[in-house]
Amino acid sequence: MSTTAPTTEPRLVDKAQYGLAAFLVLVGGYVVYDGSTLENGFNDQHVQPWALPYTVGGALLLLGVLLAIATARGDRPEAEEGEDVDLTQGTDLRTIGLLVAVLVANMLLIDFLGWAITGALLFAGTTYVLGSRTWVRNLAIGAALSVGTWYGFYVALGLPIPAGILDGVL
Repeated sequence: MSTTAPTTEPRLVDKAQYGLAAFLVLVGGYVVYDGSTLENGFNDQHVQPWALPYTVGGALLLLGVLLAIATARGDRPEAEEGEDVDLTQGTDLRTIGLLVAVLVANMLLIDFLGWAITGALLFAGTTYVLGSRTWVRNLAIGAALSVGTWYGFYVALGLPIPAGILDGVL
């Protein structure tokens, strides 16, 4: 009877998961701290202004701790096997750069042109970068989405979004 010593493979530690756990704890702690600086609302309010930051911050803290525990136990994420994703290819830096350019252009133009226009341009530019070549359709869908979200935020939620050059028209 032959006995062999059990092989012990070195356990690989995913340090990036620890970094993400630390980031979640840091952000959660800041959200809880920032929520503690809010003043109480009116007595007739059922939910005070600090309730949401405490809830979100507490959830972030909990998730950070749970991720650190799972990482310490050896849990590692597995690469996703998408049916149309080639995992052997690297990152397409040109596409990422173009998407960043579209977002930066949106940030620079939103105060002047307003959300209704820049939202449509954001949608059309993003779809173009990702491969769509139907400009008219993309601009029409983008305009419908941006005007719809503008009215949703401004009218339904009471949150002002820049109207830009369309101020008074919308």
